[in-house]
Amino acid sequence: MRLALFDLDHTLIPFDSGMAWTHFLIERGALPAAAEATYLEHCRQYVAGTLDIHAMHFASVAPLARVPRAQLAQWTGEFGAALRARVPADMHALVQRHLAAGDLCAVVTATTRFIAEPCARLFGVLHVVATEAATVDGTPGGALTGEIDGLPCYREHKVTRVRQWLAQQAPAGAAALDAFERSWFYSDSTSDLPLLSAVSDPVAVRPDAGLRRHALQSGWLIVDPA
Repeated sequence: MRLALFDLDHTLIPFDSGMAWTHFLIERGALPAAAEATYLEHCRQYVAGTLDIHAMHFASVAPLARVPRAQLAQWTGEFGAALRARVPADMHALVQRHLAAGDLCAVVTATTRFIAEPCARLFGVLHVVATEAATVDGTPGGALTGEIDGLPCYREHKVTRVRQWLAQQAPAGAAALDAFERSWFYSDSTSDLPLLSAVSDPVAVRPDAGLRRHALQSGWLIVDPA
């Protein structure tokens, strides 16, 4: 059996899903117009290393704490539909080749699950390994707290989270990445080096400067979609 894993932002999609989600909520009056500038500043601090993933998650999720989960579910469905026209044909075709080959496929992203899932569905990917949003009562349908439940799906934790997910996949029969005949991970970011280094076929997609340098030195495949 073979495994294909895909990062989301700037890999499968050439933009930031969190920013797209912020725009979506602003258009519906769920967030003030100033939320765009706030999100951009959080992103700047996050990239600079002065804002950690827990703070980034809280800033994005906490404003939705009072939103009923039924409303949130409706919005995420509408969000996915709104993004359909922005799905790159080349990346969609890449995912379809893996699915057609019978590969076990998953989107693996630091993005919060309720944002990542509608994006993954646009590519026909059913499995999503993402950062989980904590709830007040600990149930999936509970009110959001703004905190992260468990380990964030980020940096070295992506490897741990993928192994946890694989352990739940009875058809795969193994939790080890090296148990697969071949395994791919597609990513744009240096922060994903731990998972890229753990698969048999790492692929740098639109790589940042650090990942491009590492990929060139390591002889990894580099993909620069149009």
